[in-house]
Amino acid sequence: MPQYRYQARHPSGQIRAGILVADSAATAATILRKQGHHLLQLVPVQTASAQWGSKLKALNYSSGPTQKDVLDFTTQLAVMIRAGISIRIALEGIADQVRNPKFKKILLTIKMDVESGKQFSAAISRYPKLFGPLYVNMVRASEMSGSFSKMLDRVASYIAQQIETRKMVIGACIYPGIIATMAIGVTIFLLTFVLPRFAGVFKGKEEVLPWPTKFLMGASDWMVNYWWMLLIGTVGSIVTFLLFIKTDVGRFWWDKTRLTVPLFNRMFRALYVSRSLQTMGELLNAGVPMLDTIAITGDISGNLLYKRMWRRVFGAVKQGKKIQVQLVRSKLLPTSVVQMISAGEESGRLGEVLEEISVYYAKALRDAIKAVTSMIEPIMIILMGTVVGFIAMAIILPIFKMSSLVGR
Repeated sequence: MPQYRYQARHPSGQIRAGILVADSAATAATILRKQGHHLLQLVPVQTASAQWGSKLKALNYSSGPTQKDVLDFTTQLAVMIRAGISIRIALEGIADQVRNPKFKKILLTIKMDVESGKQFSAAISRYPKLFGPLYVNMVRASEMSGSFSKMLDRVASYIAQQIETRKMVIGACIYPGIIATMAIGVTIFLLTFVLPRFAGVFKGKEEVLPWPTKFLMGASDWMVNYWWMLLIGTVGSIVTFLLFIKTDVGRFWWDKTRLTVPLFNRMFRALYVSRSLQTMGELLNAGVPMLDTIAITGDISGNLLYKRMWRRVFGAVKQGKKIQVQLVRSKLLPTSVVQMISAGEESGRLGEVLEEISVYYAKALRDAIKAVTSMIEPIMIILMGTVVGFIAMAIILPIFKMSSLVGR
């Protein structure tokens, strides 16, 4: 069981220090408060084996911090703040237990900034890749309202949902990629290993071969002799595509394609609508100003077309217009969503309305992902069957044809 070194002030005024065994830092803090102590410091004590273990983990774990690390940190910080532990002690205690050395260094830097008098929101804003604008602005709003631990819980819930959504979308995209790779692999195997075995059988009888066999024999011969050109062309195409979508024109084309390509467009639209409305609702409910909320929503939407839409909404609201005035002109949000946003804006309950809509679209996103994965499997099976059947037909047809000629 973990041990914690504490320093606390007794009701008599004496400063006492010692080591306490507890399940967690929050439990240790609760025990000390029940004993009437005022907690001054609480730091985990590492045993020799734990220190060696942390060193070995640091050697084997050199990658940068992930959103899962941020989620774990936010959850622990919320629990410790709610238990009455000061943010400085909480940051130090969490940093001591973090396995990722880079993230540990970041947390210790944030602790030093907090000790120097900076607000926590200002300290974490130095790391925008880990703590995005939504995180920073929600924390800043909570620092003004005094609901720090509750806001951290909301941030943690938001991050957890975004991680889960990302996993589902990536899973839905990986599945067809794996099946397509298998189909291409089987085709290459048949053309480069199976079909050349029949080349000797068909040699000298090219004039009686049907066109499918001639076509596949030519393709097989080209792949066997010029496979390096195919490899270079494939790698070059992938690299060119990745570089292209990093440009402004390429990014716009790719984001537009994801909203129009059959089968996947419903899933991506649900993703962007759900993410945008959930972000906007969380920020408004946290007390973030409307203009800041709209700007952050556009940045987090994840699609250039939605980002441009929210920028136009930002300009309209800045001029004193209502949100729905600009959204009506856009086709990126369903009419029913725009109507509900307008009703929420009129009633002054926009944050609650957006939260309810985002929950509905989160479910719609899950349904869309299930629909995509269920439809991809039969489509891929049909395509693979067609390709393999065509190759088999190209091999069997000339055999039957030559057999009929011999029989005559």
